[in-house]
Order: sequence, then structure tokens, then C-alpha cells
Amino acid sequence: MNKLVCITGLCGSGKSVVSDYLVNKKNFEFLRFGQITLDKIKKEGLELNEVTEKRVREEFRKLYGMAAFVILNLEKLKKLLRKGNVVGDGLYSFEEYKILKENFGNKFVVIAVYAPPKLRYERISGRKMDKNDIALRNRSLSKTEAESRDFAEIENLNKGGTIAMADYTIVNTKDIKFLEKQLEEIIYEIEN
Repeated sequence: MNKLVCITGLCGSGKSVVSDYLVNKKNFEFLRFGQITLDKIKKEGLELNEVTEKRVREEFRKLYGMAAFVILNLEKLKKLLRKGNVVGDGLYSFEEYKILKENFGNKFVVIAVYAPPKLRYERISGRKMDKNDIALRNRSLSKTEAESRDFAEIENLNKGGTIAMADYTIVNTKDIKFLEKQLEEIIYEIEN
């Protein structure tokens, strides 16, 4: 039975690192929930920054409700699950969590990635934009932008619920080997 493993956590916690590991080492299919935001920004030729991203995310949620990103990606997820295990990168709102739980039941697993704010802000402000990153996954944010995004995700997007209800939590405070060891234990448990 193929699994949908969704990754949640605040910016700079390591969600993309976990997702990439599942894709590259465990052959998971990949879906990034928030990619529709970045695609719209690129399509409309808007300036890529935290203010624009927030506005576009909020526009989607005004149109489709707090579960917008799952609603807009639900058919893609179902299609990918027919191929194999899927990692959903960037699960945000608790409303999205509830729809996924309703649709996928015990096939649905959530992994929260945690790192303290100071460490996350250091990581995210130190990111370098790669010209080959057409999906814009590794954007740099200043400490102020990252902190603002944290507050918006917690206060306006109900992200705390997805983190609190996660089936597993990875504490990403050391090196990549520490993260991968935790992830391997989680994957072993999910598969067995």
C-alpha cells in the first residue's frame, strides 16, 4: 500500500532536505504543495519576495478556503500515489491536514521537522539562489522576513495544528547525518 508522507515545519527547518532524501534515496514521487504560489508569481511576472508570496498565498485561500493547497493538488496526489510512495513537501494548514486524513486515512503520514528559530533564521538567510532552481525551492529570507513568515504561518494559516498532529518529529539541530538517521528510523517504522 503506497503511502503519502507529508512534511511540515516552519521555514528553514529542513523540509526540503527531508523531501529530497525521500525522493533521491527512497524513490518517492514528489509534490510541493506551495509550488502553485511560485508558479503564479513567475507566470504573472511579479517580483519574488515574501510580501508577494504572502499576498498570492492569501489570494488562493480567499478563493478556496484554508485547505486551498490540498484542494488544488488533490488529483495530482492521487495520480502520484498510483505510481508509488509520495512525499508532499510543505503541508501548511490544519484544514489541509483534515482533508488529507479524510481522503487517505492510514496511507497518510505526517513528519514535522523542527529546528529552533535562531538556527532556522541563520540557515535561511545564508541560502544562495541557484540559477538552476527553477522551482525556487531554496530562496533566501532575511531574519525579519523569516520571523514575519513564522508568525503569519502560525497565526493566519493554522500551521501549528499540522505540527502538533504529526505522526513523527525530526529534530534538525545537528548535521545531515543526524537528520538522516532519524528519517531512516521513521521510514523503517512506516514501511513495517
